[in-house]
Amino acid sequence: MTDVTLPEMTTYAALDAAAVWLPTDASVLRLTDADRVDFLQRMTTNNIKLLHPGESCVTVLTSPTAKITQVFTVLADEDCLWLLPAPGETAALERHLRGQIFFMDKVRVTRPERALTRLRIVGRQAAAALTQSGFAPLPTAEGNWLRCQELMILKQELYDLPGYEVIAPVEAVETFLARLAAPRLDAASYTARRIELGRPAPGAELIDEYSPLEAGMTWACAENKGCYTGQEIIARQLTYDKVTRTLVGLRSAVLLTPGDLVLAEGRQVGVVTSAAYSPALQAPVALAILKRPHHTPGMAVTVAGALAEVAALPLAA
Repeated sequence: MTDVTLPEMTTYAALDAAAVWLPTDASVLRLTDADRVDFLQRMTTNNIKLLHPGESCVTVLTSPTAKITQVFTVLADEDCLWLLPAPGETAALERHLRGQIFFMDKVRVTRPERALTRLRIVGRQAAAALTQSGFAPLPTAEGNWLRCQELMILKQELYDLPGYEVIAPVEAVETFLARLAAPRLDAASYTARRIELGRPAPGAELIDEYSPLEAGMTWACAENKGCYTGQEIIARQLTYDKVTRTLVGLRSAVLLTPGDLVLAEGRQVGVVTSAAYSPALQAPVALAILKRPHHTPGMAVTVAGALAEVAALPLAA
């Protein structure tokens, strides 16, 4: 157990309207040249070939044992694919992709000539806040994106906190924020809301100890597509229901700590991956990846000597 930083109620309350999440080191890569789609198609879990310009998907790079290497978003453009790596992972993804380019591949991995960064507009009134600030039209369908003035705006409800991912020139960010006039979300409020919604995150659940199926990313693994590294294992687990660990929520009377072991009948059945105090539930909450059958909602477990209960996701809508 730990002294988890509590959300600032002023910024958490902003989620009822709109708030800005500014992740650290959230930048952008570009894939260009004739083989860019085939190149990414053979490497990742989702079906990149289905994307048309103005569409996107979340995809996963997996190891030969089907463990997560990288999770990122792909935006299809007329002449390139834009890649949105996890915050802090741009250099690692760039290095990995370049290392996979064969001699005959016509593909280039580059940084944009104009430095770009990313921020996220979240909350129940995110669309209204953007529109009222003069940023319109907005994409209306999940995964769609469009250009608006100097910005690229992506509607993304299934991954991360629901809202709009905004890709902006670095020098234009402060002007954009001044026009939007929405409060900035603090890290504790962001984490609390992410856990309430049951959203896995890079560095927590989306790490190389777990497969995308174990970490709640089955929806980003396309069935019936061509081979990619780890595909045979993922396909077998899906076909024969062989996923042995599952992302779940935990409710407890005390704050838990990421890394705490989860015990059932004295045996380790998993580990806490994220923890926070939930303003929506007025109680401590956590995410954990547990072995079956201990993932069943309502089951009692022990974490660092404290009782906890397995709960279905999302913990709070």
